[in-house]
Amino acid sequence: MTTVADLKGKTVAFAASGGLDSCTVTRWLTDHGVKVVCFTADIAQPDETDFGTIEKRMRACGAADFVAIPLHDMIAESGLEVIQFQACYEGRYWNTTGIGRHVIVAGMIPEMKKRGIDVLGHGATGRGNDQVRFQLCTNMLAPEVSIYAPWRDQAFLNRFRGRSEMIDYCNTHKLPITATKDAPYSTDANLLGLTHEAGKLEHLTVGPWFVTPGMGVKPTDAPDKPETVKVRFEKGRPVAVNGQPTTAFQSIQQANAIGGRHGVGICTHLVENRFVGIKSRGVYEAPGMELLGTAYNYLLQLVIDRRSRELFDQLSLFVAKQIYQGYGFDLATHMAREAMRPVVNMVTGTVSLTLYKGNATFESATDVPHQMYSEANASMEAIGAFDHADSEGFLRVLQVSARSLAANGQVTPPAWAAR
Repeated sequence: MTTVADLKGKTVAFAASGGLDSCTVTRWLTDHGVKVVCFTADIAQPDETDFGTIEKRMRACGAADFVAIPLHDMIAESGLEVIQFQACYEGRYWNTTGIGRHVIVAGMIPEMKKRGIDVLGHGATGRGNDQVRFQLCTNMLAPEVSIYAPWRDQAFLNRFRGRSEMIDYCNTHKLPITATKDAPYSTDANLLGLTHEAGKLEHLTVGPWFVTPGMGVKPTDAPDKPETVKVRFEKGRPVAVNGQPTTAFQSIQQANAIGGRHGVGICTHLVENRFVGIKSRGVYEAPGMELLGTAYNYLLQLVIDRRSRELFDQLSLFVAKQIYQGYGFDLATHMAREAMRPVVNMVTGTVSLTLYKGNATFESATDVPHQMYSEANASMEAIGAFDHADSEGFLRVLQVSARSLAANGQVTPPAWAAR
């Protein structure tokens, strides 16, 4: 384990958001003789757009240098892959922070190598998932790089027990922080979504609706008039929104705006199982991911057959867990990605959704060349290629095993079926 004593006289590339942890750690390391180069990833975070301000803040805290890394396309492509996998963790959490950490590390490593820096530092706590993501992603992409995690360094823990001590420290040293002790929760943000946790959210007696949305409005505050949005996918990629050509980044950006104003994917409440073994409570916002992910899922329903769906659902759950736990770069995820490729290549079509008060519902689907759905075969009115009478032989085959189960005493109805 790397400690601050090991770093004296060395250079650390610190993943800095410009928040309380970043300011505290940067100054504390500098005071201990460590040269800190702050790296801030531009992942289109809606809560922080002025990177000049972040640079001034970090330099005021002692940073020897500051590097802003433009990663708009990378965060968009990673989000698109999450949509293609439908990789939601334990409900409708679209893994926005989880995949975001993969993107930050993937963006930092090349810049660190250019500068000859072989220590990556981060401010993730010892109770959360981010420490695992930073660690494993770095270990996989650059095994020669060491990790410094102050929240696992006893010297740091002896000085800071939590946010209150950090705020006092920053105020004493007149560091330019914006955090206050009465902040009701903390937020992490990127293009794909916001995650809110801690503060009042730790109390189960407090409802989630005190959270102020950052990417839209609460469903109850959404317009009373529904809106229809049309998304065109080609080989699994959103290429147009409402008829206007888009890149992956533009698609998510526009979907954020459209979905957000109708409360879609806003304030999703979840008590989840962290990788470290404890439960945490969060409120999530991901309007664009929810809108595009819902549209993509409707096309999936039309395209993939029964057996493919079973495999898809298993891969979806698997990759969601892989991303959440920081294994998004490993062999298993790569295998899943390759297994998914044939499905992605068939997801072509235009889907219209109706947005209203937090919901995104199916309106129509057109131009879906690979769909398995047939109006003629599904119809209750016309014969089509599937004759009702053809099911007689099918059911005669099925009844053999059903009657065999009964004859051999292997049928046990539940209590509610007993009369």
